[in-house]
Amino acid sequence: MANYQPKMTDEGIRELYSTTVLDEHGETREISLTGERPLTIYLDKQEIVTLMTMGSQPELLALGYLRNQSLVQTLEDIIEIQVDWEVESVAVTTKHTIPELEKLLSKRTVTSGCGQGTMFGNVMALLDNLKLKCPSFSADIIYQVLDNLTDHNKMYKQAGAVHGCALCSITGKIEYFVEDVGRHNAVDVISGWMWLKGMTGDNKVFYTTGRLTSEMVIKVAQMKIPLLLSRSGVTEMGLSIAQKIGIGMIARAKGKHFLIFNGADCFNN
Repeated sequence: MANYQPKMTDEGIRELYSTTVLDEHGETREISLTGERPLTIYLDKQEIVTLMTMGSQPELLALGYLRNQSLVQTLEDIIEIQVDWEVESVAVTTKHTIPELEKLLSKRTVTSGCGQGTMFGNVMALLDNLKLKCPSFSADIIYQVLDNLTDHNKMYKQAGAVHGCALCSITGKIEYFVEDVGRHNAVDVISGWMWLKGMTGDNKVFYTTGRLTSEMVIKVAQMKIPLLLSRSGVTEMGLSIAQKIGIGMIARAKGKHFLIFNGADCFNN
């Protein structure tokens, strides 16, 4: 059922708001603010987590979150995803009750994600046998990705207070770009989008404006994307996981500068 699509609402909400401020000269200005709303995910009527999100693509966010938490194994398991902003929730209904869901939810790790991310169950154990191969890349490819992203940071340019993530081809083409108040939200939206499209992570590059923590590397690993690029820094645990799995890791990427933390043998200088 490669073309299977669960029934989904389309309840993305307004992203920008406005307020009046006083600047350093004592003059009033009207500026844009990024929207932020709580969204509680329910899986078969079981409350899972409340995410703080911009709310532009809540269905994909819920889908990608459940996928990256390994709480749902296949897209075909999902019957429908229903968002209702009046109660600030998204209800996901599956064909089968998730085995040992209570046990998975009882094992919780609070991560360094914006607003304190959370990982349920023994997600790390699921990565023990996962091995990825970093593709060959060059400085020109990194520069191409960065150049192509210039026109995509619309929310950041207007209001700030967001992170951006992008799924890119190994040639530098931007396949899908997402901004949200948390980088972990943005990566989950992309994961949900890939799942719906039946898209694999082969020969893809994942870009983020945020730091490469263990949570970010784990999510990208579950999406089976072999090359990770960030304009920010790297944590020790994030690097350790990337090395163990085989993910190429490039950070501090701004302008014509970048540092290769893992995958130097794949770099064609």
